[in-house]
Amino acid sequence: MYLPKLIARNAMRHKLRTTLTVLGLVIAVLAYGLLQTVVDAWYAGAAAASNARLVTRNAISLVFPLPLSYENRIRGVDGVTQVARSNWFGGVYRDPKNFFAQFAVSDNYLDLYPEFIVPPQQRADYQRDRRGALIGRQLADQYGFKIGDVVPIKGTIYPGTWDFIVRGIMEGRDESTITRQMIFHWEYLNETVRKKTARQADQVGVFVLGIDNPDNAAAISRTVDNVFKNSLAETLTETEQAFQLGFVAMSNQIIAAIRVVSYVVIVIVMAVMANAMAMSARERITEYATLKALGFGPGFLSLLVFGESLIISTVGGAIGMLLTPPAASFFKQAVGGVFPVFTVSHETAAMQAACALVVGLAAAIVPAVQAARVRIVEGLRAIG
Repeated sequence: MYLPKLIARNAMRHKLRTTLTVLGLVIAVLAYGLLQTVVDAWYAGAAAASNARLVTRNAISLVFPLPLSYENRIRGVDGVTQVARSNWFGGVYRDPKNFFAQFAVSDNYLDLYPEFIVPPQQRADYQRDRRGALIGRQLADQYGFKIGDVVPIKGTIYPGTWDFIVRGIMEGRDESTITRQMIFHWEYLNETVRKKTARQADQVGVFVLGIDNPDNAAAISRTVDNVFKNSLAETLTETEQAFQLGFVAMSNQIIAAIRVVSYVVIVIVMAVMANAMAMSARERITEYATLKALGFGPGFLSLLVFGESLIISTVGGAIGMLLTPPAASFFKQAVGGVFPVFTVSHETAAMQAACALVVGLAAAIVPAVQAARVRIVEGLRAIG
């Protein structure tokens, strides 16, 4: 029992230095956890996407739509069970900063998304109302939308002010389901566009395909694209997850920079802690020499150094990990709806613990070797 007590007393001998070192570790572990959570939130949409759904878009760019007539031809492809339409609306709610996703979709759209839960009565009310809309729970909580509210959306792609009536609230199946979006009737959008600009009517942004076997996703995708090969509007069909990752890829450099910064923070704190442990070792050369003279071996001295370093890193890491979830919650509220899903994953917590452990071990290597190699004569000579 004397060894843990001796290690603990050594760690608290210089209280100010130990406190500052622990504080640095807390900040580093906390920063690492938040930065990794930002990366996870960036990939949340792709992670929640399904490989059992395919997305067919214009092969040139998502900006260019596809003819509505493609729907029946896609439905005739073997392995395709359902086809839904979806158009990105791109409007703003009252103020440009109040931006969220709005999609004009066909009535069978929700059949392909079982992760969106809408009570039967609300869904029936939505289908009966031409101007009806379904609001995701995250949006409803953020803006206070209630059933029956009129939501004015100023169009950007489709000019004018569009008034939608909230007919239902879409709940998420679990915490990973992103419900920060609004959907409304594709037919309402198409009819209105036909009245204003007939040439732009009967155009679909993407087709969402339900398939009978996710293992055949690649083969079905190739078949769909071959149907429209050499046409005026060739298609690109891919899994919904690949489709979402395409958007994430546009910001790969930003994500890579965030990852690098998160590890740089850990490396910097490792250097600071190594310096603190080196200072402690230099101050205790005489003590180590005395312990050697009493018969304690190099292994015992190294154990003292490693033990002290691990105690400090464990305390700092534990406090940092405990502070990460409330800090993530505060950060999510501060940035509004930028990250619909912003939770600290178990993997991030495990990485925080691993980083604290690595810092504790790495910082003690050089001081432990110095303590083990100290010569009794030289150490005792430093007395006085």
